[in-house]
Amino acid sequence: MSVQLNHTIVHSRDNRESAEFYAHILGLEISAEWGPFIAVELSNGVTLDFATVPAESITVQHYAFLVTEEEFDGIFQRVKDAGITYYADPHGKRPGEINRNDGGRGVYFMDPAGHGLEAITRPYGSGA
Repeated sequence: MSVQLNHTIVHSRDNRESAEFYAHILGLEISAEWGPFIAVELSNGVTLDFATVPAESITVQHYAFLVTEEEFDGIFQRVKDAGITYYADPHGKRPGEINRNDGGRGVYFMDPAGHGLEAITRPYGSGA
């Protein structure tokens, strides 16, 4: 069997709020609740398991999602509809823009716990 990522725990101030945020923005559904975790399953079977922790215990992480052009359209529209500030770059120097890296599209924004999220339509290094 090859090594695969099965799940990762995402620290949040409120596991329900964060799980609902990801599910809504990414066009997914909450898939399970198990103990202190609320999970959102991605299309490749990996789950993001949200856990409520004290705010001072949250170490900001970055989560990048490879999506189709159609999925990007939906995600980007939901980000805009929610009034979420978005950027073309990870350092927030190009607010209100998307990027066109590698011939695709990409956008950066934050989740309710302060984690950096990214939606891209092409893997880095895959295009012009």
